[in-house]
Amino acid sequence: MLSRLSIFWRSALGYLTVIALVVGVNLYILDQFRVLTELGAELVTYHFPAVETAKRLITSLYSQLKSDKQYLVLRDTALLKEFLEEAENFRKTLAALQEQENSEEARELLQRTHQLHEEFHTLFLSEGVQQTEHSELSIMDYEDRRDALVDSMTEIINAYITLQESSIGGILRDSHIRSVQAEEITRQLIIMAILLGLGLAGVASYSIVRPLRRIQGQIRRIGQGQFGRTLPVTVPHELRELVNTVNWMGEKLQQLDEMKSEFLANISHEFRTPLTSMREGAQLLLDGVPGPLTRDQRETLTILLSSSQRLNQLIENLLDLSRMEADMLAYQFSPTDLNRLALRSAEKMKFLAERKHIQILTELDPDRARIQEVDGPRIEQVLENLLSNALKFSSEGATISIHSYPDEGVDGFHIAVIDTGPGIPPEDLPHVFERFYQGRTQEGRAYVGSGIGLALAKRVIEAHGGDIWAESELGKGTSVHFTIPSRTE
Repeated sequence: MLSRLSIFWRSALGYLTVIALVVGVNLYILDQFRVLTELGAELVTYHFPAVETAKRLITSLYSQLKSDKQYLVLRDTALLKEFLEEAENFRKTLAALQEQENSEEARELLQRTHQLHEEFHTLFLSEGVQQTEHSELSIMDYEDRRDALVDSMTEIINAYITLQESSIGGILRDSHIRSVQAEEITRQLIIMAILLGLGLAGVASYSIVRPLRRIQGQIRRIGQGQFGRTLPVTVPHELRELVNTVNWMGEKLQQLDEMKSEFLANISHEFRTPLTSMREGAQLLLDGVPGPLTRDQRETLTILLSSSQRLNQLIENLLDLSRMEADMLAYQFSPTDLNRLALRSAEKMKFLAERKHIQILTELDPDRARIQEVDGPRIEQVLENLLSNALKFSSEGATISIHSYPDEGVDGFHIAVIDTGPGIPPEDLPHVFERFYQGRTQEGRAYVGSGIGLALAKRVIEAHGGDIWAESELGKGTSVHFTIPSRTE
């Protein structure tokens, strides 16, 4: 039968086969991307706002608790009014969250939160406001019940946030599977078209696969947190709406990212004042101002002071990272002895190292250590972050070393912090300098930490025109290197 067909019809059938293949596969791909767009829209319009709203509920709840405590002491009507206004805002926010929620489990958590909040509100008005005389025993009983209600609400809201984050993870996994499927089918299209030996297959693959890969690359960049870049609308007409939707999704995620950064900056700023009071109070106690201390008391206060200093450093890192992302951080460059910075950083970490019986060694080149145009406090902050990471991941009795030596390749200086910890898996190594990135242990558990120390270090070193990278081998440890180009004195 095929032998009776003319060359024209053979060619025509070949073209029709290729066209049918291209059309069928592209319809499938468009459908997959439509589903991906819907999933992305669900993340932007529902899950992410729900998480942010739940976090605002926790903030509002602690504001009410603060007003409660202040009112019990001062009996100021302004504090009572502040409590009532914050409670009303809490109810409205919770009600709005309940209206948009379609999950039965999530609605039960929100309903339970509403019931507990009403109990908290009633308890405050009936016992905290109306009763003017309180015995010490009744006050303690009131505070116990109040704190129990607040803790329960906080736990339930956190459970709600965890539920939403679990849904987000499921959507992202589904999106990845669909993206992989679309890529595989596209690859099969190219192979089959080449096997048919028709020139139209090359044209079709170039005109369709290329824009699809660009869209896939844009979605991958969005998944990596690069929201600002938009994809130019230079694609076939059928894909233009999809490109616009992907660009819209990137813009919305960028807005959410900016809101998150602003939230972190604001909450970090609010933490600084009470944390400073705690640190000052601990220091006064250690100085013996209120009276002599026992050995156990002094040891406890020393741990408290050290922990508050670490927390203060974390807050400073958050604020610095927010200012760096907004290009609002000014650097003060001056001639600085990098060896002295390394020694001072090691001395600051000495107490934490001694608690884990870890030895910090320094192998510093005595020459060419003074570098021009360097912001000393920022470089010291980088060293402290690198040492803190090394201490966190090193076991008891391990050794951490700091090396410095001239680097002729950049006409500057090279510093390395080396530990003998468990090492970083190869799949995690390219991402360790991404902000808020959390690697996983060999057992699959996420490491505990903020995930901002190395991101901040990378920004500081790049601001100095240098480079920073990590080298690691599982079971043998990790080394983090950075270079600073400059002239020597």
